[in-house]
Amino acid sequence: CIILSLARSASLITTRRVGPQTIIFARTTTRNKYSNSIRMASYRSMALAFLLGTIAGCTAFTPSTVSTTSVSSTSLQAVAPPLIIGPMIRKMREDQAKKKMPMASDEETFAEAPGLRVGTGAWKWPPVWPYDDSMFKRKEEVEKQNSMTPMQSMLASGAMANPEAPTDGKDEFDPLKYWGSDKAGVDTELNAETASKLTSHYSFYLQDGMSVVEFGAAEKSYLPEGLKLGRHVGVGASSSQMEKNPALTESFVVDLNNVVPEFDVDSDDIRQLGNDTFDVVLMANTIDFLTNPREVFRTGWNLLKPGGTMIVAFTSRDAYVDKFAKAQTKMWRDMNDDQHTWICGSFFQFSAGEGWEGLKGFDISPEEAASDDSIFSKISNAQKPANIYVVQATKVTPEESIDESNPAKSFSSRMWMLPTMEERDKQLVAPRLARAYLASSDENDREKIASHVDTLPRIYESLVKMDQFAFTFSMQARLAADLVSDPDYVGNDEQIANMKMGLGLRKPSENFWQPVGEATGNMDPEDKVNLLAHIVPRFGSGNPEQEAALETFVTGLKPAIAVVKSKCTGMSDSDAQLVGSELLAAEVLKPGRSTREEFAAWLNELTEAELTEYATRRKSFKKNALNELKEYQDKQQADKDELERKRGIYQEQVQKARKERTMYFNDKTGKVEEVPKKK
Repeated sequence: CIILSLARSASLITTRRVGPQTIIFARTTTRNKYSNSIRMASYRSMALAFLLGTIAGCTAFTPSTVSTTSVSSTSLQAVAPPLIIGPMIRKMREDQAKKKMPMASDEETFAEAPGLRVGTGAWKWPPVWPYDDSMFKRKEEVEKQNSMTPMQSMLASGAMANPEAPTDGKDEFDPLKYWGSDKAGVDTELNAETASKLTSHYSFYLQDGMSVVEFGAAEKSYLPEGLKLGRHVGVGASSSQMEKNPALTESFVVDLNNVVPEFDVDSDDIRQLGNDTFDVVLMANTIDFLTNPREVFRTGWNLLKPGGTMIVAFTSRDAYVDKFAKAQTKMWRDMNDDQHTWICGSFFQFSAGEGWEGLKGFDISPEEAASDDSIFSKISNAQKPANIYVVQATKVTPEESIDESNPAKSFSSRMWMLPTMEERDKQLVAPRLARAYLASSDENDREKIASHVDTLPRIYESLVKMDQFAFTFSMQARLAADLVSDPDYVGNDEQIANMKMGLGLRKPSENFWQPVGEATGNMDPEDKVNLLAHIVPRFGSGNPEQEAALETFVTGLKPAIAVVKSKCTGMSDSDAQLVGSELLAAEVLKPGRSTREEFAAWLNELTEAELTEYATRRKSFKKNALNELKEYQDKQQADKDELERKRGIYQEQVQKARKERTMYFNDKTGKVEEVPKKK
């Protein structure tokens, strides 16, 4: 459980009690600050393990490693007997064949381009972004970091370094210089067989008149012959390469790795293209060089029209290693080709979440390409064409208004592109906002709840600093949803500052938060969250009457709790603080309800039985609220399951109809023809 306290001094510590003074929530110690970062690293490790272990028993989802153990060439044991090697290779091929089995329904396979391997229902994701920043560094950078002494690492991490100190920049990787100068004359073209497969895939989705933007554009786009696009914008790192590309109608140089964290690629040229502008975003053989993939995928989502598709193609990890290894990220070099498919899919998921639909993964490799990326395959298939894969998804139309039949989905839609919040947080907050929306009968208040969603990132900027094991994710979501649901909450600086003081992330004010903390030190953490969410929106209004109401609350809190305790001698301190604080807050915190004198007179008239009944009802309300939330979530899941059941029945009917049909439309001849009879 969480008991959050504050000592008289300015330093914030976490203990069960510190002298007579407490605040609502206190910050963790400096030691716990580092513990939090370790815990977050642990969360990412677990999430990454979940992502790569999505399909049990599939060797494609374990990090690829090659043993570096040296063996003497003169040792007889160095040569394994053929009787061992033969079955081992056969087993590897059998496992590889199993990996090639598509994880997609027949209906999906029939409706999509050839090579579909991962259908929309096969993807599974961890609740948080599973990758450490080091995975997106280039291998050279990681190796350099690993070669440092502990003292050098500490200095490099900024613990003692001066952030303003100038650097000579000699060791820094400059993408625009690398691609525009160092590699300007190096060919990036795919071999003919692999390029043909990519062109064929594009032909299934691209149509005349479409507007297309291509990330990582170079000297060739691999478009189908005869295709007449309405517009084709190239966004690449080398102007000389794009000048050779006859398909581009316009182009500009952009470093896709230069981003505004959690938002988009930091390029005015891209922003001037506008939102909801393009039918298709193409990105071929570029993902392996991205150091900030989420922001690139978010940029793609912004550029697409609703219903538009982003198509990301990539070759096997070693296809360009002889030319561009220096620019590839550590993740790309360390993971195998199957893992790349799922990692690419995760970039869609963690860029806009449910803002993407129809996520699919394809293996469109030429038949003569290497069957896998094992060490044996590299040796025996060195001259074969490269494997090529595609992951793509379609932009969902954002909901402009709240759908009362499914408000949780509408609120989720409004959070797709919000920064700071993890997907887990959005899934926890959306149903709480939906419940508050449905509970409100005032149309103006409903509109405010919907418009306040954009204030969530500022709330979570503070919440992420709390100890996640003490101040749980569920409690964070409850506080965030309660704040956003309050019509008076607008997320201004004064409200955020007071939320931080209440959470113990900032030294509490002596005239408000410190006495409030002293008076409510024994309350349950969940009740403190409720009180905090009720107090914070009252700040920052600029209304003198509201300021007076806050003064009335803080000066009347201890006397109110004392009256409750004197009338209910058997009531626990936590319950007495809960009853006294909530009765006072309900009556005096909003101007015009009750004066301090009126509240005092009313409270003195209440009997022990009435106060005890209030405490009982208050506790049952909390339990009922949790039950109602669970029932709401269960109903949403039941509706989803029913939709899946109906979809399954429909697919079975389609399959049956397809098997029993006698005529079909031949897209090659453009005619309806008789189904060939099986021999």
